[in-house]
Amino acid sequence: MRNLRNIRYNAWTSSTDGDGDEPITASCWDPAKDEVLCTFGPSPVDGTIRLVRVVEHVRASSVDAEHCQVASWEALSPNPDLAVDRVVSLHHFSDSLTTVLVLEGGDIVIVKEDDDPQNGAHIEIMGSIDEGITAACWSPDEELLAISTKAQTVVFMSRSFDGITDATMTPEDLKLSKQISVGWGKKETQFQGKGAKALRDPTIPEKVDEGVLSSVDDGRVTISWRGDGAYVAINSIEPGVRRVIRVYSRDGVLDSVSEAVDGMEGALSWRPAGNLIAGIQRKQDYVDVIFFERNGLRHGEFSLRAPRGRDLSRDQISLAWNADSTVLAITLQDCIQLWTVGNYHWYLKQEISAATAVASIAWHPEKSLRFAAAKRSKLVLAEYAFAVSRGSLTPPYDYGAVAVIDGKTLKITPFRTANVPPPMAMFELDTESAIVDVGFSPDNTYMGVLHQSGFDLYQWQTKGQRSTMPSLLSSVPREASPGDEVIALQITVSADGSVHVLCFESTTTICGYSFDISAKQVSETIRLKAGSIFSFAGYSKTANSQGAMAQDGLGRFHRIHNRQDELLSLRVTSQLPWCQVAGTEETPIAFALSRNGHLYANARQLLKNCTSFLVTPDHLIFTTTNHLLKFVHLAEVTDLEVPPDDPEKDERCRSIERGARLVTAMPTSMSLVLQMPRGNLETIFPRAMVVAGIRQMVEKKEYGRAFSYCRTQRVDMNILYDHMPQQFLDNIPLFLEQLKDTTYIDLFLSSLRRDEDVSQTMYRDTKSSKSQAQLAVPEESVSTQPKVNSICEAVLESLQSRKSIDNGTLQNIITANVCKVPPALEDGLLVVAKLMQEDEQLAEKAVEHICFLADVNTLYDEALGLYNLDLALLVAQQSQRDPREYLPFIQNLHQLPELRRKFATDDHLGRHAKALAHLQALHSHIEAQDYTVKHALYAEALKLYRYDAANLPVITRLYAKHLETRSRFREAGLTHESLHDFASATRSYRAAGVSCWREALFTAQLQEPPLNPAALSDLATALADALYEAKDYASAAIIHLNHLSSLDSAIRCLCKGYHFADALRLVALHKQFPLLESAVDPGLVDALASSTEFLADCKAQLKAQIPRILELRRKAAEDPLAFYEGERAGGIDLPDDVSVAASSRVSTSASLFTRYTGKAGSVGTLGTGVSRATSKNRKREEKKRARGRKGTVYEEEYLVNSVRRLVERVQSTKGEVERLVFGLVRRGMTERARTVESLMAEILEGCKKAVEEVFPAAAAKSKSEDEQNQGGGGAGEQWRPTAGGDAVLADHLDAAWRTQPPPVVTAMERLSILGS
Repeated sequence: MRNLRNIRYNAWTSSTDGDGDEPITASCWDPAKDEVLCTFGPSPVDGTIRLVRVVEHVRASSVDAEHCQVASWEALSPNPDLAVDRVVSLHHFSDSLTTVLVLEGGDIVIVKEDDDPQNGAHIEIMGSIDEGITAACWSPDEELLAISTKAQTVVFMSRSFDGITDATMTPEDLKLSKQISVGWGKKETQFQGKGAKALRDPTIPEKVDEGVLSSVDDGRVTISWRGDGAYVAINSIEPGVRRVIRVYSRDGVLDSVSEAVDGMEGALSWRPAGNLIAGIQRKQDYVDVIFFERNGLRHGEFSLRAPRGRDLSRDQISLAWNADSTVLAITLQDCIQLWTVGNYHWYLKQEISAATAVASIAWHPEKSLRFAAAKRSKLVLAEYAFAVSRGSLTPPYDYGAVAVIDGKTLKITPFRTANVPPPMAMFELDTESAIVDVGFSPDNTYMGVLHQSGFDLYQWQTKGQRSTMPSLLSSVPREASPGDEVIALQITVSADGSVHVLCFESTTTICGYSFDISAKQVSETIRLKAGSIFSFAGYSKTANSQGAMAQDGLGRFHRIHNRQDELLSLRVTSQLPWCQVAGTEETPIAFALSRNGHLYANARQLLKNCTSFLVTPDHLIFTTTNHLLKFVHLAEVTDLEVPPDDPEKDERCRSIERGARLVTAMPTSMSLVLQMPRGNLETIFPRAMVVAGIRQMVEKKEYGRAFSYCRTQRVDMNILYDHMPQQFLDNIPLFLEQLKDTTYIDLFLSSLRRDEDVSQTMYRDTKSSKSQAQLAVPEESVSTQPKVNSICEAVLESLQSRKSIDNGTLQNIITANVCKVPPALEDGLLVVAKLMQEDEQLAEKAVEHICFLADVNTLYDEALGLYNLDLALLVAQQSQRDPREYLPFIQNLHQLPELRRKFATDDHLGRHAKALAHLQALHSHIEAQDYTVKHALYAEALKLYRYDAANLPVITRLYAKHLETRSRFREAGLTHESLHDFASATRSYRAAGVSCWREALFTAQLQEPPLNPAALSDLATALADALYEAKDYASAAIIHLNHLSSLDSAIRCLCKGYHFADALRLVALHKQFPLLESAVDPGLVDALASSTEFLADCKAQLKAQIPRILELRRKAAEDPLAFYEGERAGGIDLPDDVSVAASSRVSTSASLFTRYTGKAGSVGTLGTGVSRATSKNRKREEKKRARGRKGTVYEEEYLVNSVRRLVERVQSTKGEVERLVFGLVRRGMTERARTVESLMAEILEGCKKAVEEVFPAAAAKSKSEDEQNQGGGGAGEQWRPTAGGDAVLADHLDAAWRTQPPPVVTAMERLSILGS
């Protein structure tokens, strides 16, 4: 679908002294400097050879071709049989500034240029072949020179001109030409019926060519290398036999010989890709380009088209493939034809006319579509680019129009109307001469076809939404005087029908034409010197409403309008082959693509791997070498955002077939057309275009079209609501009216998602602009209830407000109820129940529909719950239930009274609370009590019988028993107490434990009959003992004092709990001072002994554990591998690059977990996902970690935790010691008080130092990690083992225990009376 469009054209004419023009005899490229070298002479008049370098200078106002003479020397023919020598081969080596000329007389001459042109060039004859040379050609890698001599030999030379090998071309070589063709693709191999002709051998052709020479064969020899330089083909005449193509390997070994072909001539060119060898076959009435495989067999052909219908019988034809094998240049007598192939069809893309004979054509070795064509005294420098001639991409003019040039035929396909695969087309237009270029107006109203005889202006025709054959408005012939050589290059058409043509006379010229719509005539209005303008640029209607846009050789853009050339502020880095101007007239953006795949927006480079692009009003769309299709939302140049290569998550990126390129886009139909490398087309609907189009439709309230595209393109229909929620809810009637079809409404309702907002998840709008913020709906304006329910309620409100409700409306009402969250099945069944009273047939259809939407068994239960047995029967008939199951049940229900029927129904459905209410209404209180116990409905029963004084105590007592069975004794006691059953309450409170000792003593004293004193004393004694065992010494002392009248026991309990002040107060209160010595003092002594022993143990533990922790940390810092890995069996050396981090994702060396997870010396990979440890290993490792045995990797953690617990215990006993010291001083035990106070102070100081040493940076580390987590600066989650012993060790190495805050140690308040 691509055409060859000229992007650069210039001509250089030689100015020589003497009579007549001196012809150019050979030309070649200097790719390093992008310059052309050509030779003049020798000629019969002058035997001198001149080597000239042609340089093209691009300036702001002009493009000039200048030349400088490299060298000249006299080259007389060394062979007396050759009157005038001839340049057979001209080749330039850029790396050494050396030009090699191979002459027909046999001389091989080199011309070596100096870095300083003023020093001249060194000319040297490197060797000579006495027999003479017929053809020569350098290999593509410039390492070998293949020479064909007049002695029928082939010589291979190295770059230093040393002979490598030679071979003789003899008639014996033709014996290799015994290939057997099975006739693939030939007509004779196709099925032709059951006649006798079909019985013949298809491998034997009807006519066998004998290799008869053409009548105009000039006898020349041609040489062509394959692109990789492995083989070379030589086309020559075997005297007396036929013309033959010999294929030699790089070593000079004959590989194959072509089959005999009648009329084959000397033209030869091997396609660089290597699959085809092109030649010429002249037949009686026409000329064919024929192709061979490397093995010599024919492989297709196509017929040449004569320029202007003239005869080709006398033309000497040459062939030349370009560097990337995409274009075959065919040189005729007066023109050059450029051919391409696609879908096995050969297209004539360009025909470049020449006033004089074309001597040769030389393709640029690096710029594949740039060539130099040598005429008699003129050198043409031209460059082309593959470009798609497409119509407007702006809706509603985006008809998908694409024009393909094929000689005089223009193949047009509007892809929005029909997707016709090439080489076919929907419309074909014929012109007077070969077509050069095609241009569409920005609104696709006009189409200009430029051909060599002028141009034709067509008007685009449509019929409804379909495009029809364009109609011809006017034909403008080219006005040129005899002898003038005017080359038409490009054409562009404006929206008003004005046409601008870029052509080349002596310089580049722009001709402007205006179109009169009423008279349908085109008249020339302007003729401007183009200066350095090389090509027109594509533009949208919004970017340029009038005139034409052009690009010059410096990358600047011009607007041609009103007979003026206006230079715009737009500019790219240099002249780029493909460019498109978009945006607005105030802020235009020039998108341009370079030959090496760099895509630019003005001067900003967007990416480096683009293969094709196009611009729609909303997107820049391009393909990449990574086989991705990407979309960039149009915005300011600085705001253009290229999406990442993530087709799975980003709608702006999509995977495509390898090598696919963009043909056109149709935003109206949300589609793109891509062409594959083999030529076939694919129409796709990219998610970015589809979703963007649906959003626009929603904003325009075109819900019907948006819904249709959601269906056809499988887009989640929630986007219709999620994009603009409040607008959707406000326009529910419009939405229903546009959808019309009942099934469409049901489909939409059933597709609603409960909580997901698809506009923020799967269809998140990637366009960041102010308009998006304006479209955002404030949270207050949208309903707070679930999305599904909001939509269903709005739909129900709209449907139910209709005057007439038909079958479809009822169906939608049922669907809206069922689709709620949770489903409103009851409401839907009520609609069916109402229908049963009005139209039974309609009700049956409604039941079928609701059974389709929801589970029929659930619907059956819901119908029963409505106590509508007829409805339940109707639903049951739609299910797979056995009538023998539900019919007797429904019949039994019919026979019951109403309340009893409701009870039976609710009991059957498991709605026990409702069933209990029905029993209460029936006054079946005994049955209700049993039902309450059976189903544990005590709360419901208490609520129902709240005001029934007769039955409430019974229910409450049943509830109390239930609580006792559930071991909820405290609540059971409270329930018994509310019934004034104090004996049961006492029993329950006693069973509840020591926490209810007050309630138990209270209810025990209220029992009727009251408890005897012994029983009450036993209860108090038991409670006091239980509190003493629970270490609640203060509560036990209260019971002993108040309920058992035992002051001595109360004082001893208080002393046990370190409450010495209360003990002394009770002694004084009851004036039992002897108890000071008998109870208080022994209690002080016992407490002193216990505290002293505890503090001594703490001191010993600190002295033992703190040095050990410091030692372990020192070892870990000095040699972490030895510390964590320990001794390894087998003496295996650990590599230096083993990390001790537990989060290492993959390790191919010795793992630090090896010691704990596998055999000694084993090496494994942590990241394989296959754990080598079982749950049993994990449990064993967890036990090791808990024990913290000395010498293991877990020892430090165990010791640190032990120190933490010690510090916390000391801190918790500080208050007790303070009370002990105060009590000792009050009883005159000053020395003992001073001793225990000093010991406690010493322990607290030791704990403070231990915290500083064991937890030195814990707090700081924890704080810094919190800041990192809040800042989000982490590198992401790292892998860690999750099972087995590896996970246990990983938990340890992660050192979560290290980052815990250190325990707090506060100072002890010491008594000044002790002199502290």
